[in-house]
Amino acid sequence: MYFGFDLKMRSNMKRTIIVVTTVLAALLFGNKTFAQDDLVRIFRWYIPEDQQYCTVADGEYQDGQLINWGWTDKTQIFNAYRTPGAGRVAVYGWYNPVSRAHISVAEDEYTDDQMLKNGYTQKHLQYYALTRRGPNTVCVYRWLMSKRHAWVTIPEDIDTDVYLKKGYHHKTYQYYGVFRSVDAPIYDQL
Repeated sequence: MYFGFDLKMRSNMKRTIIVVTTVLAALLFGNKTFAQDDLVRIFRWYIPEDQQYCTVADGEYQDGQLINWGWTDKTQIFNAYRTPGAGRVAVYGWYNPVSRAHISVAEDEYTDDQMLKNGYTQKHLQYYALTRRGPNTVCVYRWLMSKRHAWVTIPEDIDTDVYLKKGYHHKTYQYYGVFRSVDAPIYDQL
């Protein structure tokens, strides 16, 4: 009888250890997954018909839809966050039907009234960006091409000579993006 009780006790103990280990692993990996899932890739698309650029968060539109509209040259420019948090600012996309300009504006840059008075409509939340420089971040600027009233979002690590030659100027600081490389797992800890 003592031997049977001992086997039962060992079996229960093994199950308990497996359950506890599984729960701890789920919690540990769950936090990492959340950090990865909270990041969203930010792309710049070129619109040849309007000779303008548009900043788009991954999932904001379907790629096929943008390609059907004639948009080309999809380029990832940085990462941002899907959810609000400490040290983050909401970034909204706006569209001007007269100039056909697309612009991404941080919530504290201009009021909705100012944007509407300048002819912008279709305000929609795109992502949340960092307000302070930190590890693995990149400063993000917006540039203006006055003659077309076109905007382009450019991180500091991109060669801006191409945009200067196209007539973009009036560089304005916006926020910080997350610079994330696929082969750098340390970035997942953000």
